[in-house]
Amino acid sequence: RKMKEDILEYHGRLDVCNRDICELLYQAINQNLPQAESKIWHAHPVWFLDGNPIVGYDKLKDGVRLMFWSGQSFDEFALQNSGKFKAAVVYYENSAQIDLMKLEKWLKKAILIQWDYKNIVKRKGVLERLK
Repeated sequence: RKMKEDILEYHGRLDVCNRDICELLYQAINQNLPQAESKIWHAHPVWFLDGNPIVGYDKLKDGVRLMFWSGQSFDEFALQNSGKFKAAVVYYENSAQIDLMKLEKWLKKAILIQWDYKNIVKRKGVLERLK
């Protein structure tokens, strides 16, 4: 699948090391979530299933953060809790740190385990499990 123009532009603004990380993540996410819609959302690439955010990454000061919106429910030691809802993250400083086997496992869990972020505003901040 061809990279969308807005994500291509996002990658184009990165230095070589961070671009390598993001391109590897992009390929793995698209390969494992072929049914997901990707777009720039809140200034970084995010993948959605039926309008619900599933996974995304963004460049931070010290590297790239990969975030799974429902990741706290994955029961994965390598993912760190993030925020007050169900998100979990992992940080990469270079592409060699990316374990593609683990990433594939997490992406499969991202399909099977979902919290309903799409309707969180409608539910006044209450998050309900979809799957």
